Amino acid sequence: MHKRRVVVTGLGAVTPIGIGVKNYWNALISGENGVELITKFDTTNFETKFAAEIKNFNPLDYFEKKSIKRTDPFTQYALVSAQEAIESAQLNLDKINKERFGVIFGSGIGGMEALQNEHFKYFQAKNPGTISPFFIPMMIADLAAGQISIKYGLKGPNYATTSACATASHAIADAFMIIQRGLADIMLCGGSEAAIAEMSIGGFNAMKALSTWNDRYKEASRPFDKDRNGFVMGEGSGTLIIEELNHALDRGANIIAEIAGIGLTADAYHITAPAPGGEGAVRSMKMAIEDAGLSIYDIDHINAHGTSTPYNDVNETMAIKTLFADHAYKIVVNSTKSMTGHLLGAAGGIEAIATVLAIQNDLVPPTINLTNPDPECDLNYSALKATPIKVRAAISNTFGFGGHNASLLFKKFEA
Repeated sequence: MHKRRVVVTGLGAVTPIGIGVKNYWNALISGENGVELITKFDTTNFETKFAAEIKNFNPLDYFEKKSIKRTDPFTQYALVSAQEAIESAQLNLDKINKERFGVIFGSGIGGMEALQNEHFKYFQAKNPGTISPFFIPMMIADLAAGQISIKYGLKGPNYATTSACATASHAIADAFMIIQRGLADIMLCGGSEAAIAEMSIGGFNAMKALSTWNDRYKEASRPFDKDRNGFVMGEGSGTLIIEELNHALDRGANIIAEIAGIGLTADAYHITAPAPGGEGAVRSMKMAIEDAGLSIYDIDHINAHGTSTPYNDVNETMAIKTLFADHAYKIVVNSTKSMTGHLLGAAGGIEAIATVLAIQNDLVPPTINLTNPDPECDLNYSALKATPIKVRAAISNTFGFGGHNASLLFKKFEA
């Protein structure tokens, strides 16, 4: 069967190092660090007192006061990144068949702030009458997808994905398959997260997943470094507009890159730890390359999952070396999480954007804080500064608790 080709025509980002794609990219290539002490709550009793929060985000710049009280920050971030993506794709919504325009937009956790705040209100008053009538639609993870669809009247396939840290990549992969299958011509896809809150920081601390370098928090997100001791939580949203090639060409769209292959696998091993040797990651990357009809030698860059946790970074490095053999040392690998922290369900969205822009600009952003490389992590990680390299094809990896693996393969567009 002839596969419909799918291209990327729009991008939108709300990140800890910049709101808007241009600000995000400029911060990435200059190695800006988005990690600061937490301002959202009192961290006195918490083991981790820092995260990568969104800076200078005033909801009143984007929303009416009434609607702010009815939406969780994860939905607000999603709506802002969606708007930028639609504008950057130069879509005239009056001329688009909205029944062929869908939304798949995920969140790993959903409305954590709403859940926590309404929970506090109820247990302080012991009165269910204190619970907001908007609590459920503020909390549930599908409401970002729903709100985007409602705002723009997009009537194609519409749902959310939830697969922990692989969430946004699964949303993009599903959107890709839906276009290939012919169920839609254009899709808005990605993920959003706003989980810097007491329950999530406390919960990840309880499972010893977060870095606790409170005295060196700027250096705490250090993927592939020997001294790494846990991830740093981030928040934000990343949106892609992808569309069927002829649909894009017919409307004169600016094509940024082509999404050419996807690889989706499961570790079937452990609820939080990766499979030994990154076995599931090997299969997801291999599947993406085969799906794109490419060979391992066509891959110039990998935006790694690179969480700065002891297990992930070694296992992902092993996976790359297992699949690519000697070519692994010619690939420029990086982890943008060194700058943005880990956006959980939104990670795949902002990292897909970083991957696409690396292809467009032939420039791989740095992995900052990589000053003492782990001997087991011996690839080219674009340490400390951006790496100019011709990027023909690149893979964005995301792996989630539960053993979910997703690899997205993007390449330079050629007619």
